[in-house]
Amino acid sequence: MSELLAIGISYKTAPVEVRERLALPEARAAEFVRDLRGASEVHEAVAVSTCNRTELYLVVGDPVEAESTVLSMLAGQAGIRPTELAGRIYSHRNCDAARHLYRVVSGLDSMLVGESEIQGQVKRAYESSLRHETTGPLTSRLFQAALATGKRVRTDTAIGEGQISLPAAAVSLAREHLGSLQGRRVVIVGAGETGELAARALSDSGAVPVFVANRRRDRALSLARRYGGTSVPLDELPQALLEHDVVVAATSSPHLLLEEREIGDVMDERGGRQMLLLDLAVPRDIDGACAAIDGVTLYDIDDLQAVAARTRKVRQAQARHAEGIVEEEIQRFATWLGSLEALPTLAALRSHATAIADAVVEENSGRWESASERDLERIQALARAVVNRLLHEPTARIKEMQDDRMHARMAVVRDLFGLDVDDGAEQRSEADRARLNDDGGNADGGAARAAAAERSPARRLRAVPDRPAPARVRRG
Repeated sequence: MSELLAIGISYKTAPVEVRERLALPEARAAEFVRDLRGASEVHEAVAVSTCNRTELYLVVGDPVEAESTVLSMLAGQAGIRPTELAGRIYSHRNCDAARHLYRVVSGLDSMLVGESEIQGQVKRAYESSLRHETTGPLTSRLFQAALATGKRVRTDTAIGEGQISLPAAAVSLAREHLGSLQGRRVVIVGAGETGELAARALSDSGAVPVFVANRRRDRALSLARRYGGTSVPLDELPQALLEHDVVVAATSSPHLLLEEREIGDVMDERGGRQMLLLDLAVPRDIDGACAAIDGVTLYDIDDLQAVAARTRKVRQAQARHAEGIVEEEIQRFATWLGSLEALPTLAALRSHATAIADAVVEENSGRWESASERDLERIQALARAVVNRLLHEPTARIKEMQDDRMHARMAVVRDLFGLDVDDGAEQRSEADRARLNDDGGNADGGAARAAAAERSPARRLRAVPDRPAPARVRRG
């Protein structure tokens, strides 16, 4: 049977200097999951990569083998030995994997509890995987349900009140360091989502944003007009560093933009005036060695932990409410996941029992020399009737199960009877899949549409159909 597997690294398990080596911008993420899909045990894959985490949500045949493959590939991405990375990586399976994603989307696993941008980041990651055709019915159901859960958490609780974000926390840190920001001109390097959030927080604090961008110059000009600031081209950044005391770096560049030598030269020309550098990018935009330069104060994404701790304490009550919502929605997903396994397990159990009955009839066929054709048919029907009677009650009970233990129970059934459920053998019928998709797991039924929209039928989660019945035993 296929299993859901989540493997990742986050601010909880690794510092930014490790996380940045595992960061997967959209183009790299698409390439990475395509390579993963080339592994025989990985059937579906979605990569989520933000400043605080890189996570892979996979549907796999052998979770142990798949985890080993992913670890090796991530280590290759980071340029370190797998053994060095192993202690930083966490993994979850099935409902635990789903629960982790639900908490991520809901902002419960964020450095800043309730942060606003994580839901959009996860949604874009899922949509990118859809475009690159690395998803399938299980990952589609998972992400649709997780996004619906995140929306419910923010609707039914006040966990996101104030639209807290990492850039807003960085601006709060700047206020603590400098006092009032009123009237200060702050250089923002980057015109993406993070840069815009920083500009909003700076504008609310009375500061004037100065946008520096290269490829997105038009957007930088638009943001400058929106937040009452100005925009300068990238080649004027050195002059901006001479004139301004605060810099927020928030690009998606894979390389350093500000290195120790450059900042050192700028500080020599500033005549002792101090500079505050806030690096919100992963991979980082500013060389960490700049922190050792006289007059420079450098904060990176991990230095926001103190602000995060205060936010977490304030939002504890709302977080508890949100955790309850996550558990409610996980029950729905667990029921659906279990039902997904019930049909192929029941089909395999019935085929197993039928094969035994037919074998017994075949083994005893030589004892019925005087039996007529009609008698043999009756014997065969009697054997099938015993199978049906024996399996009727367990089949009915399994179909009635509606809790989060279905997955474990199906595993026990398969182990007890030695069932080999090959979910890649043949497609489940359209009727079966439609019935499963009509059950729980997504409040708005969007997952059913997502599963139906999968372009490649070969990638659908499959079940073993009933094996054809053996030929009737005949005399001879």
